[in-house]
Amino acid sequence: MRASSRPQSKMPPASQYQRLSQKMLDISGDRGVLKDVIREGAGDLVTPDASVLVKYSGYLEHMDKPFDSNCFRKTPRLMKLGEDITLWGMELGLLSMRKGELARFLFKPTYAYGALGCPPLIPPNATVLFEIELLDFLDSAESDKFCALSAEQQDQFPLQKVLKVATTEKDLGNYLFHQNRFYDAKVRYKRALLLLHRRLVPHEEQHLVEATKLLILLNLSLAYLKLHRPATALRYGEQALVIDQKNAKALFRCGQACVLLTDYEQARDFLVRAQKEQPFNHDINNELKKLASYYRDYMDREKEMCHRMFASRENGSTVGEQ
Repeated sequence: MRASSRPQSKMPPASQYQRLSQKMLDISGDRGVLKDVIREGAGDLVTPDASVLVKYSGYLEHMDKPFDSNCFRKTPRLMKLGEDITLWGMELGLLSMRKGELARFLFKPTYAYGALGCPPLIPPNATVLFEIELLDFLDSAESDKFCALSAEQQDQFPLQKVLKVATTEKDLGNYLFHQNRFYDAKVRYKRALLLLHRRLVPHEEQHLVEATKLLILLNLSLAYLKLHRPATALRYGEQALVIDQKNAKALFRCGQACVLLTDYEQARDFLVRAQKEQPFNHDINNELKKLASYYRDYMDREKEMCHRMFASRENGSTVGEQ
C-alpha cells in the first residue's frame, strides 16, 4: 500500500526588493537600511550636523516613476542633517557617503514612513528605494561653533583650523549666492573675512591667509555689486588689489563699480588694466564696449546742458539790451 502523497507548499517568489536586498550592505545593523554603491565618492565621510547638497529620487516597489524627487531642480536646496531631513534612513545613508558618491538604498518602514505610511502616496508598512547622489557637504556645525568662540579662544587653535572654518564660511556664502540670496551670502563672506582679519600669523604663513582672503574679498565685491552698492563693492575690490595688484577679477569688479558710480575715467583705468591681464576675456571686453557707450551718452548730455546754459545767457543779454 502506497503512502498518500502530501501536496508540498510552495514559497511565494521573492519580490523585486527582496532580490535586490540580498546584494546590499547592511549599514543600520538590523537590515533596516541597506546600501548599494553605484559610483564611489572621494574624501571624508559626511559628518553629523553637516549641511548636505544632494540629488535624490524615491521609489515604491513596482513603480517606475518616483513618488518624490528633487532632480528637476537646477540647484538643489542645502539641507542640514538633524533638521531638514525627515527620513531616518536617509540620514543614516548620508552619513555613510562621501562627496561625489551615488548610491541606492532600501529603507524598511521603521526607517522610512512607518506602519501608517503617508497617504495617499505611501501605503502602510512600505519599504522604499532611494537613489541619492551626494554633490557636496559642508561641516557648518563645526564652523558655527568656532565662530561663537571669543577671539582669545580662537587663537588657541592652529592656523589650519581657522583657514578650514573660513573656507567653509566662504563655501556656504557661494551656495547662497548661487541661490540669489546675496544678502545672506555677504554675511557669510564677512564672517570668514573677520576670522582672517583678527588672526595674527607669522610672516612665513601670511601667504596662506592672503590667498584665502583674496577669494573672499573678490566674492564680497561681487555680492555688493548684486546688492546695488557699488561704493562698497569698490572698497572690497581695492582691498583685493592690495593683495594682488594684477588680479583681473579684482580690476574688473572695480571697473564695474566705477561704471555704476558714473566715474567713467576711473572705470576705464581699471578695465584697461584688467584687459591687459586677460586680453581675450569676453566679460571685460564687453564691459569696455558698454563703458564707451555710456561715456558717449554722458558727453552728449554734458554738451546739451552747456548749450542750454549758454543759450539761456545769450537770451538774457539780449533782453537786457532792449
